[in-house]
Amino acid sequence: MISPNAKEIFIQGITHDGRTFRPSDWAERLAGVMCSFRPGGAYPGSHLSYSPWCIPTTINGVKCVVVNRALRDAEPMAWDFCVNFAKDNNLQVAEACLVPDPADTPPPPAKT
Repeated sequence: MISPNAKEIFIQGITHDGRTFRPSDWAERLAGVMCSFRPGGAYPGSHLSYSPWCIPTTINGVKCVVVNRALRDAEPMAWDFCVNFAKDNNLQVAEACLVPDPADTPPPPAKT
């Protein structure tokens, strides 16, 4: 179950039993299917770039797709497609939340 507070999920190309998911271009394929789901909707030529809400990447040598919660807010069925893709293929999913930059955090009150 994915927390409602998660800002992003990382669908990892590793199954729950530790195997590398195949085909090797699965992340690009999934992100390619999601390319038309973007802020402002699809536009001419948008099929030539990934959606900012669903981006393939590699983290520590593992293929991943980073899916932003904005996709869920804009297109719940597209979000469900990504989540169910991970479930159906037994892929590991990690949640992420944005941590404020220390410069943006006010200092604690002075002790007296």
